[in-house]
Amino acid sequence: MSLATTVLRSKALAALTSPHGVDRYLELVNPMWAAHEVRARIVEKTVEVDVEGHPRVATLTLQPTSTWRGHRAGQHVQVGVAIPGEGGGRRTTRVFTISSLDSRPGDRFTLTMRANPDAPEGRGVSRYLVDEAPVGTIVHLSQAEGDFVLPDSVPEHIVLISGGSGITPVMSMLRSLQNRTHRGRITFIHYAQSPEHQIYADELREVARTGYGVDLHLLHPELGDPNLSPAWLERLVPGYSDVPTWVCGPAPLVEGVKDAYGDSENLHVEYFKPPRTTAGEAGGEVTFTRSGKTAPNTGESLLEQAEALGLSPEYGCRMGICFSCVSRKTDGVTRDVVSGETSTLPDEEIRICVSAPEGDCAVDL
Repeated sequence: MSLATTVLRSKALAALTSPHGVDRYLELVNPMWAAHEVRARIVEKTVEVDVEGHPRVATLTLQPTSTWRGHRAGQHVQVGVAIPGEGGGRRTTRVFTISSLDSRPGDRFTLTMRANPDAPEGRGVSRYLVDEAPVGTIVHLSQAEGDFVLPDSVPEHIVLISGGSGITPVMSMLRSLQNRTHRGRITFIHYAQSPEHQIYADELREVARTGYGVDLHLLHPELGDPNLSPAWLERLVPGYSDVPTWVCGPAPLVEGVKDAYGDSENLHVEYFKPPRTTAGEAGGEVTFTRSGKTAPNTGESLLEQAEALGLSPEYGCRMGICFSCVSRKTDGVTRDVVSGETSTLPDEEIRICVSAPEGDCAVDL
């Protein structure tokens, strides 16, 4: 650590710059100077998929500040940006999986995202970053997070399964293994809506051409390609449930793979979106005590029910992985829509984006 960094991170300087902190002043001079916070500049933007009538997909290359500690393939990061003309300049945060190979402190890395309207109203973070943010835009970051990663000692044969934008973490794994010249076998299965919707199409064509131990299967439902049934998986990978497997994608894909693998301990999953709750079956009422609003329980997640009442709770990913939406449940029963587990504990901290109430429920919002 340099002398300048030591001084910038010292308690004495923190006291002198209170209450704003040294990073606020450094940011005014140069947004790429930081003592504690992590920021990054967009240095390149590459369109991956551009199909008329569908949201575009683009890869953003980010140059982080020296405070970035690097990442392991499969991890995600929280990205904060103030969208011009929305929220009165308030920073909005969303979570994106890193798509590039393992990075070291200060290394550039990439995020691949679909320009979905990821907010109930307005443009949303991903739409702004893909369609509007110019190269040079500064974004705020968390450190890399998540345990959907490969082990330090990678098995001789692994299976990577993904669907849609869920390809990003497993593509990061593939790139990292290729960079390490992994000599084992990789079975890579990916579902895209159509060949035109295929993310990283050129790169994957080159992977298919060169081989190097990668058994690549790009599947498209519109062409009648098979579903991931146990019989099909067994033909593709004999004894597949004994092979370490990582899967990421929409809930139906993940649930189908989980059914095929049964109780196998070799399956590692990451939902690209959480399973949808079934509306209209839970009964009772949901009360958001701080705002004083009450409504019939629709069975949807507490975040969705709060938004339906006009509330704007903080959230980052809507998938239960970033913990930005944690709130205190004061009473009632909630079900985790990812794991299916229920909890009756009062005064419990819950992630409202993946918590659905069963019967009466009260939340401090």
